[in-house]
This record gives sequence, structure tokens and C-alpha cells, in this order.
Amino acid sequence: MNAPLSNRQLAVVGFYQRQNLPGLMQAVVAEDRYQLALAQSKDDLRMAQRLRFDVFTQEYQARIDSRLPGIDEDFYDAFCDHLLVRDTRSDEVVGTYRILPPHQAQAIGGYYSETEFFINRLDRMRDAMVELGRSCVHPDHRNGAVIMLLWSGIASYMRHYGYRYLIGCASVTMRDGGRSAAQIWNIVAGSALAPAEDQGFPKHPLPLDRIVPDEAAQLPPLLKGYLRVGAKVCSPPSWDPDFNSADFLMLLRLADTNPRYARHFGLGVTS
Repeated sequence: MNAPLSNRQLAVVGFYQRQNLPGLMQAVVAEDRYQLALAQSKDDLRMAQRLRFDVFTQEYQARIDSRLPGIDEDFYDAFCDHLLVRDTRSDEVVGTYRILPPHQAQAIGGYYSETEFFINRLDRMRDAMVELGRSCVHPDHRNGAVIMLLWSGIASYMRHYGYRYLIGCASVTMRDGGRSAAQIWNIVAGSALAPAEDQGFPKHPLPLDRIVPDEAAQLPPLLKGYLRVGAKVCSPPSWDPDFNSADFLMLLRLADTNPRYARHFGLGVTS
């Protein structure tokens, strides 16, 4: 695996942009209120990063160390494609997801998930595996339409480029000392755990045997969304100190997409 690029090299790379991006989203039907696109400029990216900063600092009390005030920016942003949902009434970005394609992950030495998990068992998938990250929807627009539009864009992206697997982290707040995370692990370990050959291992595991689960805890929307489309949980949670969250590693094989969503997203998938 290649060594990660230095900050100086990252500055030279700048904003990563694929060719044909405008046509890629043409198959996605947008809602009247919302419009889906891929970021085409640094200004587009900055709008997504401002939304991320506001949501992550207010809801997670995340410690975001960025060179620009009010911006959530990290090493991986420059190497990702960024899905944006705009409110057509205000032209504001109200939802975003970033996608790290496999050739970019190889160029920088790995996926973001590998800062939190050992994923050696997924090595056989790397050439066809994208990583989702930095999922974010403005609190005033959490009506289901925005996240469904983002997932439609993800499906269109994977279909367009022929990718067959996706991974990503779903976060659970640790503000209660991990009690919600422990309960959620109990739920998903019994119903949605990936087979052993697809499992990873947390680099910063929670002491689950010493945490009393909060039996009232419910699955957060992002994790629930992954499970609805057919994803599996690949590992016990890993602690992310910057976001003070317990992160669950998720894996979706496109061939295992829930048939209802496969039809909605126009996926004719094979294993």
C-alpha cells in the first residue's frame, strides 16, 4: 500500500474532479424542493464543509481542527467526490455525502475507515469498493427526501463506474458514556452482523463488557438507513475521540441491496 501523501503534496492536489460528472447524475430524479449534484468547484465543496461544521459541532460537540474558521476540512476531502443536495428555494446546501473511490484510496494509502478499523479481510474487494463519509443533513430538512436523494446519487455513482461494494462509518454519540452504543451493538450483533470473512476489528474498541446498555436507545437515522438498504455491520464499534462518537463499520455489497431499494435506485445488480 502506498504511503499517505504529505500536507504539502495534498496542497498541490487541490480539488479532485472527475470527468463527465454532470451527466452522471442525469438518471437521478430530484424532488421539486431539492436538487442533487456533485461538487464541481472549491466553492461547492466549501458549502458542504460549512454545513458539516455546523452540524458536527452543534450536535456532536466535535473538536474540528481546521485551517479555516467554520469549515470542516480534512485530509481526505481533496480526494473525494462530494454529493450535494440543494434547497431550490434558497440555493443552500442542505445535505452532503462524500465518496472516496478505490483508485484515490490507493493513491493516498487507504480509506478513512482504516484510521479506526483493521479491514484486511476486505482486501479482495478494494478494486471495486468505495467509501462513504461525512454524511450530513441540515436539521430543518430531515424529512426523508434529502437522504433518499443522496442514496439515489450514491447508487447512480456506483452503477456508472461499476463499483460493487461500499463501506462507511455510522456514528453514535458517546455523550452518555457509551450506553447507547453498547445497546445498539447488542441489537445489530444479533440481527445484522456481516459474515466472519467480511469482518473488521476496531483500533479503539469500547469496553462493552463494562458498559451498562441503555435499553431505551434506538438506532440513529444514518445507521438505520444503511441497514434498510441491505448493509451489514462489520465490527464492534471503535471510539472516535475527535467526534466523541462510537463508530460502526458498515459494508454493503451492491448485490445484497434490499430489492425494494434496488428497484427504486434502478439497480440491476449481480454478485
